[in-house]
Amino acid sequence: MTTSHSKQVQPYLFFEGRCQEALEFYRKALGAEVTALMRYQDSPDQTMVQPGSEDKVMHASFQIGETTVMASDGRCGGQPSFQGFALSLTVSTEAEADRLFGAIVDGGQVIMPLTTTFFSPRFGMTTDRFGVSWMVYVAPREPAATGSSAAKRS
Repeated sequence: MTTSHSKQVQPYLFFEGRCQEALEFYRKALGAEVTALMRYQDSPDQTMVQPGSEDKVMHASFQIGETTVMASDGRCGGQPSFQGFALSLTVSTEAEADRLFGAIVDGGQVIMPLTTTFFSPRFGMTTDRFGVSWMVYVAPREPAATGSSAAKRS
């Protein structure tokens, strides 16, 4: 008997007091759909609620395309630190890359402008207004079949 164990790695972002703003931004910029939201005031364990954080987001999850991203206000410290990683957004067309890159960078900073690269017809890197790093990538199209690679080398 074989048992299948499904695994997923999902990013969990801590916005330190700006989670509600981030959820709204991603909804508008990327078409994200919030699938779960719990505020600290709704926690069944009120010992977890820090004074002044009752209205902040304890846990949220949102969907961008087929990916679930989780988020929270964390300890509401006001200084989120998103370092050492980037979220990679793969799209199917250059026009979609242009539109989404422009939406993400609003209030943020361009790290590498969208451009043609050896691995993609359009690729760019940015940080959004919350400091989250993003890579926008157009998946390369499959080249038309023109014979085998062995025939090309001969």
